[in-house]
Amino acid sequence: MAQEKPRRVVTLAPMPPEKCAFALARYSRSPDSIAQSIDWVRTHDSAKFLQHFYFQYGHSSIADLGHLALCFEGISEAAAIEIEDEQLWDGQAKSSRYQDFSRCGFVTPPEFQASEAARYRAAAGKLLGAYNQVHTAVAAHLAESLPRPAEMPEDAYRRNIAARAFDVARYLLFLGIPTNVGQITSIRTLEKQIRRLKASEYGELRELAGEAAAACAAAPGCSWDGHAPGEPVAPTLAQWVDPDSYVLKSRRDLKAWAEANLPAPSGIVVDSVDLLRPADTAAELAATLLYPVCDRPFRELYELARSWSPAIRREVLDLGARSRTDRDELLRGFRGGLFAYDIVMDIGAYRDLHRHRRCQQFRQAFSNRLGFETPTAIGAAGVAEVYETALREALAEVQSLAAPGSHYLLPFATRSRFLFKMDLAEVEYICRVRSSVKGHFSYRDIAWRMKLKMADLEPELAGLIEATPPWVEDPLRR
Repeated sequence: MAQEKPRRVVTLAPMPPEKCAFALARYSRSPDSIAQSIDWVRTHDSAKFLQHFYFQYGHSSIADLGHLALCFEGISEAAAIEIEDEQLWDGQAKSSRYQDFSRCGFVTPPEFQASEAARYRAAAGKLLGAYNQVHTAVAAHLAESLPRPAEMPEDAYRRNIAARAFDVARYLLFLGIPTNVGQITSIRTLEKQIRRLKASEYGELRELAGEAAAACAAAPGCSWDGHAPGEPVAPTLAQWVDPDSYVLKSRRDLKAWAEANLPAPSGIVVDSVDLLRPADTAAELAATLLYPVCDRPFRELYELARSWSPAIRREVLDLGARSRTDRDELLRGFRGGLFAYDIVMDIGAYRDLHRHRRCQQFRQAFSNRLGFETPTAIGAAGVAEVYETALREALAEVQSLAAPGSHYLLPFATRSRFLFKMDLAEVEYICRVRSSVKGHFSYRDIAWRMKLKMADLEPELAGLIEATPPWVEDPLRR
């Protein structure tokens, strides 16, 4: 009788994340099978193991072996942007392209006193009123200009028209709009995320960081089968999530250096999609570290850094590294990329492009100094006055409210500056995927111009990039 062939691939049923990390870490450190390792873990203390090996001895890879699902509900779009700003992150947020946000209310920043909160709420209510008007008008305009194809069912047609109208109306949504974010991360990524959020300028995020740590130490909030929740998902993690002082101090030091040492702006004019291939690594890193703490184009900062002496560049690099502890990796600003795209775009487009994590992303402080975008459908639908009045009134109120709470009133139409550093493979991926006819027109245009910029800089490489021109349209395709 033939012997049964031993299994070489073994699946594991869901386990508490810390127990899973403990079991897999022990599995790599013993001759036992995974079944034997799990049996051993049942009778031993995972918290003691993690405290000893992960936190005290810095074996950080152990915390990559346990993953957990965690959801943030009813948070602002401003908070969602910061929560999602992790490279090793998997998740989804509530889409502003497919849902009606007119009845969801808004998040009021905890920084505001009563009088400021009242002004904020009044301005936010006006934006949502305009959002409703614009969606109704644009939907009617699209239904008139895009008749239903005979082969398309009526309900599918209505959904597509409504979705295309939301593509336009969403420019009137703002960073205080509530959303939900569901994420699956490793224990290590979650620890970094919570520590980073505790160092945020936004009070809402500091509060959420504390709530996330507390949720990890408590029994799960729900279970898929409706049964009583099990044991806490990451109780040991919750003990070690102090604010990220490295990020906090470095941001403060670099901002102070920029204010004291950068010369007056050169007035350099760059395209709203600008592409560089930095050849001087030290200058590139110095410019990248300074980019988020000032409001200058990356090209201007890079050329400045190239003109400095090595000693001055070293001042900037040292400021970016000196506050680091043994637990910290170097700031993201020390990561390079073959190609650097400096892009001025509306916040709504950024929310979509922010999902691309195989690149290094940096943003400058949100403000209204770069104006706002106006989709062509606004004029075609006859609501230009409604749209522009709502935006101008909201941006005037932003000016009168104190930051960072004032950021919550910034509409998605507001332009801001963002830096994306990446290799050719990621350039090709973004251009191909984001220029598709199914995409939003704002980032379709950006993706196409990214390809054109590559054609100017590296025509041979640009030939490898597939992209759909923005004038090729299929409005009823989603």
